[in-house]
Amino acid sequence: MDIVGVLVALGVLVALAYRGWSILLLAPFCAMLAALLAGEPLLANWTQTFMRNAADFVAQFFPIFLLGALFGKLMEASGSVEAIAATMTERLGAERAILAVVLAGAFVTYGGVSLFVAFFVLAPMGHALFRAADIPHRLMPAAIALGTSTFTMSAMPGTPAIQNAIPMPFFGTNPFAAPGLGIIASLIMLGFGMWWLERARRKSKEAGETYLYAGGTAADAVSGDDTLRERGAVAHDFDPGEIERGGHALARPGFVIAALPLLVVVVTNLVMSFAILPHVDASFLAEPGWGATSLSAVAGVWSVIVALSAGIVTLLLANFRKLAELRSLMDAGATAAVLPMLSVASLVGFGAVVAALPAFEQVKNWVLGIEGGPLVSLAVATNILAALTGSASGGLTIALDALGPTYMQIAHQTGLNPELMHRVAVIGAGTLDSLPHNGAVVTLLAVCGVSHKDGYVDLAMAAIASALVALVAVITIGNLFRSF
Repeated sequence: MDIVGVLVALGVLVALAYRGWSILLLAPFCAMLAALLAGEPLLANWTQTFMRNAADFVAQFFPIFLLGALFGKLMEASGSVEAIAATMTERLGAERAILAVVLAGAFVTYGGVSLFVAFFVLAPMGHALFRAADIPHRLMPAAIALGTSTFTMSAMPGTPAIQNAIPMPFFGTNPFAAPGLGIIASLIMLGFGMWWLERARRKSKEAGETYLYAGGTAADAVSGDDTLRERGAVAHDFDPGEIERGGHALARPGFVIAALPLLVVVVTNLVMSFAILPHVDASFLAEPGWGATSLSAVAGVWSVIVALSAGIVTLLLANFRKLAELRSLMDAGATAAVLPMLSVASLVGFGAVVAALPAFEQVKNWVLGIEGGPLVSLAVATNILAALTGSASGGLTIALDALGPTYMQIAHQTGLNPELMHRVAVIGAGTLDSLPHNGAVVTLLAVCGVSHKDGYVDLAMAAIASALVALVAVITIGNLFRSF
């Protein structure tokens, strides 16, 4: 009966979350349902297990959610994202419309701009390019997803995405874990995705398809839609409801000024990870007053915090006169972090309650018993949980909370490099999270004005199939040559 209770609770969570119910309500309710069906104490599970683990997640990652959302909001409001997208459009031209959209999305998200901010800026640019090239606008969501939601989220070394930060405390790694494998995975995702999109473009041209778009703006797509907002906030680290708040600069900056904060984020992250933190004497962290932890457990998060902070300061200095409503913008950016952070934390709390139930031992044994070794079982676990929760960050945290220590023990016993596990876990979480119900997918299709029927197959090939191919390649190469 215990395992049935877990499945029932998970089924209720998935079914109602896909219908737009708030995860803030669903996660504790379903956690208590699982505990009730297992005959475990309800209040103790809520206050001592659910809340402690949700609070631990907030304690670990609140700075990244806050700074990431703030940086994304300021980049959007200053016109910097728009300036970068416009420059790449001019340089590549309408004849390379798909590549322009992909590379613009990749450039801004690798530099730390939140996914949803990129959606809202890239959609108008995409429409202009696709109209000029007479490419069916149904291919736009796939092009945007390939640039923003694949290799720059999970594979590129040093990406400040929250998904890349989550494994660091568990495995003692930094944002540049397994850089060689990350670059290989990125090239596979980009290459496979572009091959598919160009193939789809050629087939559409042969069939006589044209651009065709009914109209409407990206902002109109989510304005007042609380269901879309709830689902979107669970999927990534920016609340879509804050996109239109705080005003916008009247004139956008030049490309160099616009790109400078992104460059500062990447360079600062690199310097912190390899030149500064490894030489810091942080022995005091072992004291109980500092959490009885180690530098290896926090260094990765510290690197991303400093990098995003440096990017924000650079952006403010470069655009201060353009940001007339600075306080409102700062408020909107900070607020944009709250709903996603608490939603993912609630999912983590739910996962902690399930992992504490006696029945979970059966699930754990099944996962660890999957043929192919620990890398395959880790990839399967993160894939399944990301798919079920509709959240790469939520699924990844649940998997590592429950199984991270076990995988570290396996790594010590077998000589498996934690950096390899880090990269496999992040890529694994970024594959099946893009199923049709995912909040980011629903939002992206909405802002592009494309239905699931018309746009999802190409999006799935660009975002899911490309990532799965890259994941298989990384596991295969990792098993043969270890991490590099």
